[in-house]
Amino acid sequence: MRGMKLHKELFDFDSELRRTCPVICGVDEAGRGPLAGDVYAAAVVLSDGVLIEGLNDSKKISEKNREALFDIIIEKADDYCIATASVEEIDALNILQATMLAMKRAVSGLKAVPDIALVDGNRLPELECRAEYVIKGDATSASIAAASVLAKVARDRYMRRLAEEYPQYLFEQHKGYGTKLHYEMLEKYGVSDVHRKSFLKKFYEQKK
Repeated sequence: MRGMKLHKELFDFDSELRRTCPVICGVDEAGRGPLAGDVYAAAVVLSDGVLIEGLNDSKKISEKNREALFDIIIEKADDYCIATASVEEIDALNILQATMLAMKRAVSGLKAVPDIALVDGNRLPELECRAEYVIKGDATSASIAAASVLAKVARDRYMRRLAEEYPQYLFEQHKGYGTKLHYEMLEKYGVSDVHRKSFLKKFYEQKK
């Protein structure tokens, strides 16, 4: 992580909030948009005074650096949990509700109930603790940024495992997103049991 910038403003945001809510849990998701695979969520609790160089919105970090940060976050976090909602749950509930379910599972999987959960975005899952959403939270709060990295890396690793089981779809390249390559593979091989059928209605209609 040599040469990585410390985004101290992210940690300052959390420190200010800890004056009234000592235990903050950051919550974020990964994989809402793809045509295949589970949706992931992570919850992370960091102690005041913990600083992690390079931590930022996961979308602004290279894959190599995200992988390195994943291990550092797990080592430095007071607590964390990574959870999912399945392809079947996505199709049954819709992606928004499945994402909320994954977030709820992540927070519920922590060892202790936090004083507040900061959730990236503009919607809140039903939680047992106080919760506030933070728009662009992964670029605002260190706790949310840490959760964004854990969720993103965990999902990318999962998609690489799926690529080994379903090599014809080349999941390791597009991570399940609706790229030109992915649609070409769908056209060639059809829809698998790890694809989100509710996301592929137009594809099915065109096939008819």
